Amino acid sequence: MEDNQELESVVHEKYDENQIQVLEGLEAVRKRPGMYIGSTDVRGLHHLVYEIVDNAIDEALAGYCKNIHVTLCADGSCEVQDDGRGFPVGIHPKMQRPAVEVCLTILHAGGKFGGDGYKVSGGLHGVGASVVNALSSKLEVWVYQDGKIHHQSYHRGKIDGDLAVIGETDRTGTTIRFWPDVKSESDPDGIFETGEFQYEVLQTRIREMAFLNKGIRIVLTDERADEKQEQVFHYEGGIREFVKFLDKNRKVDFDEPIYMECVRGTSMAEVAFEYNDSYTENVYCFANNIHTPEGGTHLQGFRSGLTRAIVDYSKKYKLVKDNEPPLQGDDIREGMSAIISVKLAEPQFEGQTKSKLGSSEMRGIVNDLVVDKLGQFLEENPQIARRIIDRCCGAARAREAARKAREITRRKSVLESASLPGKLADCSDKDPSKCEIFIVEGDSAGGSAKMGRDRHYQAILPLRGKILNVEKTRQDKVLGNQEIKNMITAFGCGFGEDFSEEKLRYHRIVCMTDADVDGSHIRILLLTFFLRYMRPLIEKGYVYAAMPPLYKVTVSKEIHYVYDDPELENLLDRVGRDKKPEIQRYKGLGEMNAEQLWETTMDPSRRSMMRIEIQDAIAADEMFSLLMGEEVEPRKEFIAKNATMVKDLDI
Repeated sequence: MEDNQELESVVHEKYDENQIQVLEGLEAVRKRPGMYIGSTDVRGLHHLVYEIVDNAIDEALAGYCKNIHVTLCADGSCEVQDDGRGFPVGIHPKMQRPAVEVCLTILHAGGKFGGDGYKVSGGLHGVGASVVNALSSKLEVWVYQDGKIHHQSYHRGKIDGDLAVIGETDRTGTTIRFWPDVKSESDPDGIFETGEFQYEVLQTRIREMAFLNKGIRIVLTDERADEKQEQVFHYEGGIREFVKFLDKNRKVDFDEPIYMECVRGTSMAEVAFEYNDSYTENVYCFANNIHTPEGGTHLQGFRSGLTRAIVDYSKKYKLVKDNEPPLQGDDIREGMSAIISVKLAEPQFEGQTKSKLGSSEMRGIVNDLVVDKLGQFLEENPQIARRIIDRCCGAARAREAARKAREITRRKSVLESASLPGKLADCSDKDPSKCEIFIVEGDSAGGSAKMGRDRHYQAILPLRGKILNVEKTRQDKVLGNQEIKNMITAFGCGFGEDFSEEKLRYHRIVCMTDADVDGSHIRILLLTFFLRYMRPLIEKGYVYAAMPPLYKVTVSKEIHYVYDDPELENLLDRVGRDKKPEIQRYKGLGEMNAEQLWETTMDPSRRSMMRIEIQDAIAADEMFSLLMGEEVEPRKEFIAKNATMVKDLDI
């Protein structure tokens, strides 16, 4: 008791005015970078580029910028150049410093908090350029304005010298070049774990920005390799071309996407969509060029307007038979790819990550747009309208069949689950946060896993062969697949519209397949199912891939498990090849006994697992439709293009 009183006294004595820290300038950004860019890994690194490009895009939205150049330089820096108005260079009335310096060194300073600088802006907080400056070991800015070139440089957010005129020019705009502040042994005060920009990551985001801002021209150049790489992104068709890009690996129903746009006051909305040969809905929403993966009011307006327009048309011309199920929103959106892009003066987002639009007026704007323009389109194109209604009716019939099939897959009791055809070996603990289920390829591996597991929190569900490729199959057929029904029943969280995270029985769903081609195929079939029909499992971080070893290496009775070929070479170099190590190549999990499987792949203290994440939803959709969809030619081209990357293929 005395010890507790003494400790409490010490705590109270220590918390006074001397413990209140005041971080000046951009010190707060360097102290807590994750608050501003999410992380200090490769994702946060690329966020720096996006912040500067977004500033240039805002100039384009204001009508002053047509060209943006993004260059990955050989010295590790990134340069972004635009032909907008250029940062203001006059003396700021309050700060008594050049405005460009204020924007680059003070948080929440910029032209997006009022006044007439920007009517529409993606960056709400005004922290973009200053955050990039704070997290760069060096940053330089050139402003081209009024016939003069102004220049200033910074070091970790602090100015190296005053803004200076260094020449004359006949252009306008801004160029920013920055060197990310990378942590190293010689510089432990750095911020980022890596300074290596990934061309493909930037390419995806820049392409997206060009689609969303029709007419703008963005050039991405990589000067780091021996041969310079350069791409130009320029789409006069805007989001119409975006929809075509989404469906480039699918068959589409019509030659051109259906497009509509409107302007209401200071707000603007545009929608483009088309139908394809898939059975899933791919709708992506943007507000002021910001992807809102959780949707929001613009998505709600689109869905309500779409349903109303098509249902009203079908009723007017009596296109749905009395004995058929009435059309619902899910039926109308089956096999649809759509882009919804809205731009508004003061968007309200739900949550710090801007993942959901909350501006209530956008629901009405988008709803009215779709009802009016789509209704007009259907009246003017009766043949297309009838084809749309026919496919919606087909989806409705399949939905009704799926509803009946889903009743069978509702969560059974624990006693019933023990006798499932999938041979689920459940765990005894009922706390989902502690439980994990291994989806195992084949009865042989399933037997080893059942014997080797910890029965308290590890469940085993063996699969018989390969599950259905759901990318090519409608929902009612998906629910007819026994292996898929077993998984849905075991997980307990429902399916599709019935999905409930609260009912999920395991917070780690582990795909444990052989480390060969067949094993990879089974894993991708599982991931296709999760992505298309139980997507929240991936989005919430519940899905994992086990990493079983490729080799067992025995050296003087000492056993080493090795997970890839480079690791094997390193091990042989370290232990010495003269000792003639015994090397066993595992062709499958079934070759391991229960103890080995536990030690290498299932024991939490020793195993390695990959968590499956969706870093880019559009890129993920593109890849799954390419690899798993109906269209063969794009897949053949992809295989031919990437065949040289495969080495020592096990067949």
